[in-house]
Formats: sequence, structure tokens, C-alpha cells
Amino acid sequence: MTQATNIVILGGGESGVGAALLAQQQGAKVFVSDRGAIAERYRAELEAAGIAYEMGQHTQARVLAADEVIKSPGIPERVPLVQKLLAQGTPVIGEIEYAARFTDARLIGITGSNGKTTTVYLTHHLLQAGGLDAALVGNVGVSFARTIAEGRQPEFFVIELSSFQLDSIVAFRPHFAAILNITPDHLDRYAHQMDSYIASKLRITMNQQADDHFWYLQEDPNVASGRAKVSIRAIEHPLSTAAVD
Repeated sequence: MTQATNIVILGGGESGVGAALLAQQQGAKVFVSDRGAIAERYRAELEAAGIAYEMGQHTQARVLAADEVIKSPGIPERVPLVQKLLAQGTPVIGEIEYAARFTDARLIGITGSNGKTTTVYLTHHLLQAGGLDAALVGNVGVSFARTIAEGRQPEFFVIELSSFQLDSIVAFRPHFAAILNITPDHLDRYAHQMDSYIASKLRITMNQQADDHFWYLQEDPNVASGRAKVSIRAIEHPLSTAAVD
């Protein structure tokens, strides 16, 4: 695909700064805008890289002039600035979507309301113990984009994915995906509609293909409800706690 040459990053945290560093490395003109404060260590990184940024506001004219916008997972799509971008046809994606464009690694995506951090750490450990090169990124606190910008190209990326991150994917395709469970959480983001939160979690499967794999807890009623509403192309591996002694 043709890469955007003028990229605006909304949010100057770990994911935003990681995306900014990768976008600059890919030859884009980058501007980081954060309505709040940017931590000193991130400001230092941006300044060292020569990346322009602002804090305490979003300069709308500059944001709206972007070819593509990468937004922080914490910024919901419903905010007026994002709505203006979408209305004028500007692509608005997340850092996970952007970073995935620049790796040929096998992607392992893990989501769930509870237990995903433990599971990604365990998965990463098992891969490494088996002699496989793996990197741990995502909602666990390490930017996927930053890791790639630093030149890391392992055989596997183990990615912890929140529903907020999944909301901003377009073509992101995990070769191995898992939904551990779905319980009520972050419902203010989803207008207090549980079905919307469930649908967000199921987005992890939406770009999977017939040779990919999908694990899920079949006895979780919310997972089962979401599973029934989507078409799964991946090889399914339904799990049950009844099989555990």
C-alpha cells in the first residue's frame, strides 16, 4: 500500500511515541498532538528525534491536514475531532494497525477482560523456552511500533490487545488469536452496551484467514454470544474448563 507522507499522532504516550518513531523511520513527516501533558521522557525522545509535538491542545488545522492519523487507544472514535477526520475521509487507525504493516513476523494476539497479561507473559516465555525468537508487545506496556523501529524483527510477536486497541484495527491479522473471557468492563466507552463491548473483542478474528487459528472459551456466555454473530474463517479451537482436573 502507498504510505502516508504526513502523519499526525494523537496522544504522546508509549504507543503514540512508538508510532511517531516508526513513522519517521518510514520517511513520513510526523507531528504528535496531545491534549494533555506529555511525560518528560517522551518529550526528550521526540526532541532527540526532531519530531514536532504540542501539548495541552489539538491544533485542528494541523491535525485535519494529515494524510493519516494514528490515535491513542484511549481516544474514542466519538470525540468531535476524530469525527471530523472521518467525515473528511482521513484514515484514523491505531498503533497496532500501523506497526503490523512493517513486519513479516507471525502475530499472536491475545485479548480478554481478565488474565490476558498473565497469558501473554506465559506464551512469550514458552516460545522462548522452546528456542523460538519472540517479542512481547502491546497493552502489556511495550509499544509494538517502537519495537519494530528499534530494528527488532523476531519470528513471533506476542501482542496483548485491549478492546480499545481492537477498535482501531483495519487490516491487522493475527495468525494466532485468543479470547480468554469477556466480562463487563469499560462499558462507558461502549455507551453501556454489553453487545458493543463483546463485538469489539471479536474484532480480533475479523481478518483471520483459513490457515490461521482461533482459541476461545466456549462456555463463556459472552464469548459464545459474540462468536455466534460473526463469520470465523480461522481454524477454531474451542476450550473448556471442564477438561481441567
